[in-house]
Amino acid sequence: MSVDQERLVPWEQTAKVEVRFEEIIGKPALRLDCGKNLGKIVIAYETFGELAPDGSNAVLIAHALTGDSHVTRGDSLRAGWWEDIVGPGKAIDTRKYYVVCSNVLGGCSGSTGPCSPHPKDGRPYAMRFPPITIRDMVRAERLLLQRLGIRRLRLVAGGSMGGMQALEWAVMAGDFVDNVIAIAAPGAQQSQAIAFNEVMRRAIMLDPAWRDGWYSPDDAPRLGLGLARMVGMITYHSHLSMDMRFGRERVPGLPDGLAWAGYKGDPVFQVEKYLHHQAEKIVKRFDANSYIYLTRAMDLFDIGEGRGGMLGALRQIKARLLLVGISSDILYPASLIANLYRKAQSVGVDAHFALLRSPHGHDAFLLDTKPMSEIIEDFMRKGGLM
Repeated sequence: MSVDQERLVPWEQTAKVEVRFEEIIGKPALRLDCGKNLGKIVIAYETFGELAPDGSNAVLIAHALTGDSHVTRGDSLRAGWWEDIVGPGKAIDTRKYYVVCSNVLGGCSGSTGPCSPHPKDGRPYAMRFPPITIRDMVRAERLLLQRLGIRRLRLVAGGSMGGMQALEWAVMAGDFVDNVIAIAAPGAQQSQAIAFNEVMRRAIMLDPAWRDGWYSPDDAPRLGLGLARMVGMITYHSHLSMDMRFGRERVPGLPDGLAWAGYKGDPVFQVEKYLHHQAEKIVKRFDANSYIYLTRAMDLFDIGEGRGGMLGALRQIKARLLLVGISSDILYPASLIANLYRKAQSVGVDAHFALLRSPHGHDAFLLDTKPMSEIIEDFMRKGGLM
């Protein structure tokens, strides 16, 4: 479809070079878990490789919280967020598989979300956008795949929020999905993660520029969103990765003793400078309201809700399942993932567990791509996917 670029906010415009769009209209196009309907949704997506004539080679990749559809470079010059995992000759080989990656419902890289125009007045939905869940994201992805003519998925894979989507696919999709890889994702959001997310949301909402969600792209709550990102980045690291990368190293050029520029709010230590840099980056590419909605969707995530609890949900899984924990993850500890694996095995799921050994914390699935590739390749090889 054609999308009016002038109606897209700057966060969307940054990701439009390779992205395609699918407009889904119905009565409703999508019924949400909250009970509300969206009469029209737009899904931004990218594809890599060619779909086999019998449609037997489709793979879906789900992105994390602030990710987008650009999982690998494809024919573009811009590197993707999983460039070393997805592509020709890589663990998920685009010479063999037709890879689809879409921006999630509620996101801000082209899919319908808080910064999209409301059908009644053309103004952004802002906080009028209905609450969404991970299940809603998966339902929207399913609609996209149907429009693309995909009737079966050989594999769904994702990490963090993408791993939550992968788990929902495993439970919801029945015979539609053959294999699922969920990385650094629990079966239900944990209280400490909810606590971190609430702090991040409050940082945004207490920024005077937030204005109850009614801000313009030119005057967005940048301080609040930046602070939220700083908190988030701390949870994505580990104690060891912080020490390895920064230690107690100070920013060069500051005076000695107590006459620190830091008393004016400027970074004194390199780790502070890093967090400030991450804050500056996020406000250039992400929408604050989307951050609020997506973190809340993560908090609501529980595959057992309405399904007879965790074991009831796991019993519905027919796909072959790989759960990957990260040895240094402080956000979703590997023990939490291993416990989910044991529960899945106990109810007869063809479940497998792998430990990604890394000092880099939660983000290791994005950073330590060689061992991550080896884990994926091993699972795919044993399942006849390579």
